[in-house]
Amino acid sequence: MNRGHYREDDVLFDDLGELKELDFGGKTENKIQEDIRFVDENLWTKLEKTGKKVSFAKDILALYRYLKDPFVKWYRKAIVAAAIIYFIVPIDTIPDIAPLFGYLDDLGVIAAVLKYLGGELKDYYPAGYRA
Repeated sequence: MNRGHYREDDVLFDDLGELKELDFGGKTENKIQEDIRFVDENLWTKLEKTGKKVSFAKDILALYRYLKDPFVKWYRKAIVAAAIIYFIVPIDTIPDIAPLFGYLDDLGVIAAVLKYLGGELKDYYPAGYRA
């Protein structure tokens, strides 16, 4: 198959209007705005407590900047908001108080989102941090 051309059955959506029908875990754009408010209210407290314990604090800040960008689509924000909320909420797969291993599950979730978004996040890091 020529990679430059799609077969008719390869097309997922006839028009982009169908994206509104996708299920983002039952979340709507308004629900994502509530999640963003939750992140705004709780992220800084969590980072103050854990900032020196986790090596991925700058990654979380880059994700936060991405989340606050008004040009990012709400359904992309949904993914980022879910990852940051997982980091904030104390109920984890591995409790954060467990020595050495407490933040591994948080790191895994954040790393998965970083991998998924890839180069989109480059501009959200401090200058020179990620090249």
